[in-house]
Amino acid sequence: MSLTIILQFVVVLGAIWMGARYSGVGLGLWGAVGLLVLIVGFGVTPTSPPIDVMLIILAVIMAASVMDAAGGIDFLVRVAERIIRANPKYVTIVAPLTTWSFSFVAGTGHIVYPLLPVIYETAHQNGIRPERPMAVATIASQQAITASPVAAATAAMIGLFAEKGLNAWGLPEILMICVPATLAGVVAAAFISMFLGKDLKDDPEYQARLLAGQIPVPKAAADRPPLKPAARLSAFLFLAGVALVVLFGFFPELRKLPGAKSALGMPIVIEVVMMAVAAIMLLLTRVNVDEIPRTATLRAGVVAVIGIFGLAWLGDSFIAAHKDVIVP
Repeated sequence: MSLTIILQFVVVLGAIWMGARYSGVGLGLWGAVGLLVLIVGFGVTPTSPPIDVMLIILAVIMAASVMDAAGGIDFLVRVAERIIRANPKYVTIVAPLTTWSFSFVAGTGHIVYPLLPVIYETAHQNGIRPERPMAVATIASQQAITASPVAAATAAMIGLFAEKGLNAWGLPEILMICVPATLAGVVAAAFISMFLGKDLKDDPEYQARLLAGQIPVPKAAADRPPLKPAARLSAFLFLAGVALVVLFGFFPELRKLPGAKSALGMPIVIEVVMMAVAAIMLLLTRVNVDEIPRTATLRAGVVAVIGIFGLAWLGDSFIAAHKDVIVP
């Protein structure tokens, strides 16, 4: 490996480090800076930007954002809340599996945030250390993103595989690896967490603070405003879109047009299906269009697109320039 390649690799790592310091859109912006240094300083020819990846993410995020604006995320959160509260003694196991499942179907980890107080209250009321289920539940929601068929991470993998012509690796293969792997990891972490630290009744420090009034008494579930009228419908429509994407992914013959020699690529299918689902939700739920850009889901999606734009483009250009050395 030559000194030039090492220096370029240092530039890539430096761009990632700077992007990590700023986080958010900074990841993508510093990725572009790193690419600029490689082009101007080392004469690296940039590859094409990951257009398919960004379009898949935008299509999925649009559907999720319409669902969010219509109250569908709130509906899913309340369903998850009922599941967690229904099994209080096993909250350390149930909570992570619930956050994994709902992040998996929604394609976003934002669903875990309103559930954290619920997990805390349920554990606290039953004498269970709240950090046990809360820590694993948070990690589980992020693990589910790498396994969700409509998450930005999965969209990125599908798009990158398609652009490289790796047709043997698509949605079915990603799901068959990531779903059991992440689930197994979540279950293992949940079982281990059950034995971390003492139960609250056996923890002298906790009991002393409780008697001193330094720890608030567990509260019952707070009253929440009623769901929006179309919340349930938007959630079901989004889940129907997710089911269609999985169906088309596992059965390529459903993507084959009459007279065509090969099936449509999954990037196109995902883009069309999820954009159409977003439009149908917009029509049937009558959500205010102006509310959609203000949702946390859309903002997170835009950040993901910018991050992919800069960092993936930087990494792809570096690897393509030295493919003979990096790829055996």
